[in-house]
Amino acid sequence: MMKRNSLLILAVAALAVAGCSSTPTQVDTGPIHARSFNFVDRGVKPVIASSDNRQAVHTMIQEAITKNLAAQGVTKVATGGDVTVAYLVIVGNNTTTETISTYFGYHEDADALQDKAQTAYTKSKNPNYFEAGTLVIDIIDSKSFKLLKRGCATRPILRNLPDDARAARIQEVVDEILLGLRITQG
Repeated sequence: MMKRNSLLILAVAALAVAGCSSTPTQVDTGPIHARSFNFVDRGVKPVIASSDNRQAVHTMIQEAITKNLAAQGVTKVATGGDVTVAYLVIVGNNTTTETISTYFGYHEDADALQDKAQTAYTKSKNPNYFEAGTLVIDIIDSKSFKLLKRGCATRPILRNLPDDARAARIQEVVDEILLGLRITQG
């Protein structure tokens, strides 16, 4: 188990190092001026019957982001916030990845970020099957659409967690990604 965690940490490091190419995994333009935020809205989302209950996970991610930003004085609004929060979920294993871009918007960065995650996941020398998930969070200026902050974190996927444990784990990842975020209300 310890060896598996070490290899996953190496995969995360590889993903972070891969940020030197044209699609960065880390962006920080300095202090962000915002009093409100909204999430990306790609319109009507079809209901997908799946065993992984994606909507429940999306709700947990949004609650974690909302909690983190509220602690910094930024209020969630339905539309028209000072900044827009977009997030991308990438899940993968030794051979494949899937991008869940429901709340990320429409741009080619999703494909490039998925490719980086796949490269990091497959560079692992771990011969055993593993699953990992990467969360990418973008904070975008709602008027200029300039990317103000991008961060990501990767963790092993743990199946069959109780909802409260899953929510706590998601909050931990969101807090790690947004660590050092500087927001001013002016």
